[in-house]
Amino acid sequence: MKSRWSISALSAFFVAIALFVAGCGSSGVPSGSVATVAGNPISKRALNHWMYLVVKSQSAQTPNEPIIVPNDPPKFASCIKEAKAGYPQLAKESDSAVRTTCKGVFTQLSTEVMQFFIEGYWYQAYAHKLGINITNAEIQKQLDQEKKQQGIKTNAAFEKFLAQYGYTNNDINWRTRETLALQKLEKRYNTKVTQADIAAYYKSHASTFGTPETRSMRIVLAKSDATAKKALAALKSGKSWKTVAKQYSTDPTTKNNGGLLPNVSKGQQDAALSNAAFSAPLNKLVGPVKGSFGYYVVQVVKINPATHQSLAKATPQIKQTLTTKKQNSASTQLNKKVKSLYGARTICATYYVVNDCHGYKKPKATATTPAATAPATTPTPTTTSKSSKTSTTSK
Repeated sequence: MKSRWSISALSAFFVAIALFVAGCGSSGVPSGSVATVAGNPISKRALNHWMYLVVKSQSAQTPNEPIIVPNDPPKFASCIKEAKAGYPQLAKESDSAVRTTCKGVFTQLSTEVMQFFIEGYWYQAYAHKLGINITNAEIQKQLDQEKKQQGIKTNAAFEKFLAQYGYTNNDINWRTRETLALQKLEKRYNTKVTQADIAAYYKSHASTFGTPETRSMRIVLAKSDATAKKALAALKSGKSWKTVAKQYSTDPTTKNNGGLLPNVSKGQQDAALSNAAFSAPLNKLVGPVKGSFGYYVVQVVKINPATHQSLAKATPQIKQTLTTKKQNSASTQLNKKVKSLYGARTICATYYVVNDCHGYKKPKATATTPAATAPATTPTPTTTSKSSKTSTTSK
């Protein structure tokens, strides 16, 4: 993926975008921090480091481009200087125009990072409250599983991965701890799918587990009943469908291919034609049939019977669907719970307020300041954590 500072992307950045996350900071945030979550400070250094990880990941496909992380709000003097130095095309742009870009990218990056940190602390605080412990052995086991999934087989390969994307071991360990906390918390909710659940779903979604009958047919669509009768007589006399359709049919789709309509489901065509075709015996000439667009002569040439998937064959698919649904429900319930416990104790500094911060107010959308989209995720190791949208960093 290209860096957000690639030349192609920069052209779009000069459209005005949301300048700041809504809301104000609080005097409850310690010096040098951007937030405090249930008494745990998030340092500005950690935030900047992780924003760097996001941009570095996005720049992986364009290694020769500069990595610029806008981290000096509100004036973004360093960002402006680095952007103009890194991209000569911007040298003649006004500081105001480049600042708008810096602000927009800062909002996107900082919002994603802040939300990850906040949710991660919420999960770990709640796990501690419930007496859920996460051991170093569990962290190592989880990390080993993720390395295996990504084909990282040696320590050297892992160190190369860390260097390539800017991770530290502390980054990986904290993310893994957060992942395990989330997994253990979600297990407290009912996500088990029973056979009764599967059977009920199968019954209520019966039409999705199979295919309807289809028929292939040949038709002539004529403007009048008299013309349709001439076409029918010609076919009965032994003339080919190719000849008759070309001579008598007005249907542009089938006129030049022998009148063939393949694999038609009931109700897919003109109602009169559909009713006639799906009640006709195989290979019998039928017509003229008056329809909405004229008069039809039709002959069914192939019948593909309806199919229906058995409950046994449908079970794996249904189980996966229901498991995902229950897991999403558990995640929603969990996030609602931790926010109720720690939301009021999540205080964010000016310029760093996101929707999980206490006192957050949604910004008013305007035609000139559309909401910026979130940055793309950083690379593996992957995680089942809802919050692990990007890599983690030490706090």
